[in-house]
Amino acid sequence: MKSLKYIRILLAAVMFLGITALLIDGLAWMLDDPNLIRHWLGWMPKIQFLPAILALNVVVIIAIVLVTILFGRIYCSVICPFGILQDFFSWLNRIIFRRKFHYQRPLHWLRYTVLGLFVALIVLGSFGIANGIASVIDPYSAFARMTTGFFASGLPFIVAIVTLAIIFVCSFLWGRLWCNTICPMGTLLGLFSKRPLFGIRIDREKCGGCHKCEHHCKANCINIDDKTVDNSRCVMCFSCLGHCKQGAIKFARNSRKSENIEIDPSRRKFLAVTAAVGTATVLHAQEEKAAAGMALVEDKAIPERKTPLKPAGAISLRNFESRCTACQLCVSKCPEHVLRPNTSLDGFMQPSMVFDQGFCRPACTRCSEVCPSGAIQHIDKEEKYNISIGYAVVLKQNCIGCGLCERHCPARAIQMVDGIPAVLEHKCIGCGKCEYYCPATPTKAIFVEGRNPHARILI
Repeated sequence: MKSLKYIRILLAAVMFLGITALLIDGLAWMLDDPNLIRHWLGWMPKIQFLPAILALNVVVIIAIVLVTILFGRIYCSVICPFGILQDFFSWLNRIIFRRKFHYQRPLHWLRYTVLGLFVALIVLGSFGIANGIASVIDPYSAFARMTTGFFASGLPFIVAIVTLAIIFVCSFLWGRLWCNTICPMGTLLGLFSKRPLFGIRIDREKCGGCHKCEHHCKANCINIDDKTVDNSRCVMCFSCLGHCKQGAIKFARNSRKSENIEIDPSRRKFLAVTAAVGTATVLHAQEEKAAAGMALVEDKAIPERKTPLKPAGAISLRNFESRCTACQLCVSKCPEHVLRPNTSLDGFMQPSMVFDQGFCRPACTRCSEVCPSGAIQHIDKEEKYNISIGYAVVLKQNCIGCGLCERHCPARAIQMVDGIPAVLEHKCIGCGKCEYYCPATPTKAIFVEGRNPHARILI
């Protein structure tokens, strides 16, 4: 039975290292083609629970739910990198301080309150603030944001440090407290794992009450006094196995008459939460394209885009903001560093487009290839040439008449008329190349205003 623990550790290590390498390009230096790491490991973010829900990846969703019903919350200890990181910190605690865990009563009121609020925020995800708050507590998004943030500066780095500090303290002192109290994915999967077909069982006749299994349970879900296991909180780490000399605890099939499972109320709560999550999914599946809202900006101050720019494949602000989990994967893969984390409350940490270090190359589709949630849908290079994410706006009073914008425009959407650029909006794809090359100071003479929704054009 103890071998299950080592198998779980091996699989978890592969998943953790794989996702981490994907986020930071940790193996790129070993490969002749750096894109190979995306081809090898690109499936890992797509089997994370929330990205699969937002992307309407029915196969992944059904697979996770079925595995949870059959074997409990294996997802939390093998697939979720945030959970795996907590296991590592808990292990350090036991190695350094020999700390023993003890059974804790579940805080159902807090668990289901957080889950309910999370579902509400996902339903309201078309509003950037709501989705930004939801992504803060989503485990995969939090891990990805933390990992990429360590290689950034400013707010992303601060967010990474704060996230690491919180999860370190929680897991170092209380094991899987975050997973079983705050994490909405853990609570949701806990509803499916209350009575798994196979789970941790305690043989009441053999159990001598030594508490060894309870002391090794970082989920704090084994109650030796009552000889019960709360399977809704058990993450199937198998750390409890192998410590009982009487062989009273084991991973085995649960029978309907088994009394070793602590079942929290109630079936109505299960149906209500499941219905809420289903409603959120349906809303995302049926979302309509938002109407365009475009306006020219002519101001001596640094221009601000009235309509945010989102990458080709995002379709519209509503689609992007309601599905983006702010995991930063597209940010880490953008070769021109055009995508940056948003620092405002409206869409907090979701990527926005900035053209101060580069422009969006028409032939680049990396962000659409790595997005696991469907916020940026996959497109090919030919398709991207026919998508307009924005259009250039000229501030005539700032123009010095150099003509660089005309010469660099890949869509030939800019023509010089009497020394001033004129934009053919129906041809502009919004790549930002003109804005990047514009030498006017202190204010750019040309910038890109976003389109909502994106438009189809023929070049």
